[in-house]
Amino acid sequence: MEKITLTARPADAGLRLDSFLADQAGTLSRSRAKALIKEGAVTIDGAATDDPRKAVVVGSVYVLALPDPVAAVPQPEDIPLDILFEDEHLIIINKPSGMAAHPAPGSWDGTLVNALLHHCEGQLPGIGGVERPGIVHRLDKLTTGVMVAAKTEAAHVGLSNLFAEHDIERAYLALTRGAPRPLAGTIDEQIARSSGDRKKMAVVRNPDGTHGRQAITHYKALETFGLRDKGTGLPAAALIKCTLETGRTHQIRVHMSHVGASLIGDPVYGRSKGITAWGSGKKFDAAKAAARAFERQALHAAVLGFVHPVTGETLHFEAPMPDDMAGLLAALRLLPQDDRG
Repeated sequence: MEKITLTARPADAGLRLDSFLADQAGTLSRSRAKALIKEGAVTIDGAATDDPRKAVVVGSVYVLALPDPVAAVPQPEDIPLDILFEDEHLIIINKPSGMAAHPAPGSWDGTLVNALLHHCEGQLPGIGGVERPGIVHRLDKLTTGVMVAAKTEAAHVGLSNLFAEHDIERAYLALTRGAPRPLAGTIDEQIARSSGDRKKMAVVRNPDGTHGRQAITHYKALETFGLRDKGTGLPAAALIKCTLETGRTHQIRVHMSHVGASLIGDPVYGRSKGITAWGSGKKFDAAKAAARAFERQALHAAVLGFVHPVTGETLHFEAPMPDDMAGLLAALRLLPQDDRG
């Protein structure tokens, strides 16, 4: 790892930190300098900063740690895969939590692409002229469940068309804080990048009349657990089945949060860690502790179905709820239900 040390001169006073680093380092664009700052690669007089807008102070010492370069092409990695189906055209896997779909900043290796390049070695005739698997949809890194990837150009084109036409059966299971009202319905709210945080998505209906992309989620509460408040009888938590007509980034997480039932453990759209349940005793404490300790969004892609784009066979796959969500569900089921009749 290369380190660049720079001392601010009088002429640099007041400059934005990212502009200063780009100018002085000579080989960086301002956008790259900004990204490195946000990744924690910069210290000022020995103290870390992640603010690219910070004003430069004369005499301060700035150290930029340049990460070692990574290969431009993802490398095969021998990573075990839970394979639900495979033929010469496509592969269906049950993705675990913690595995990103594609290499990206923060996840350059250990991804599904790395694993498939190793597993499918010698079986990829080329998609777009490159020996690679065709990822046509994604699950968030911390979301579990069924995913499909193409191994051939024909399968990749066919799957892409199916997803574009929404001719795919997709069902997810989510554990939420509280429950949506009503307990079953459809959320038809457009989604776009949040204007306040570009890393987040948000339901949008902008004042200037512009909108995001259409997003439609059908949902149904399969179970509710405990009481959030004795007076209202609102549930403390729920098991929700969501089926998608569209596939926008973070769609279920954004929509559920929008209707007041954010996913338990969601680090981005969750309004709190854990749940609020009326009552006391070991069962209440166990449920609250399990929800508070859950370290990812409680979301699982349970069902994926479609017509094989090459053979025409009707395919349907189901992945069981992973152990961490199943454990959380078991704890929530200990909460007494509303028995007021």
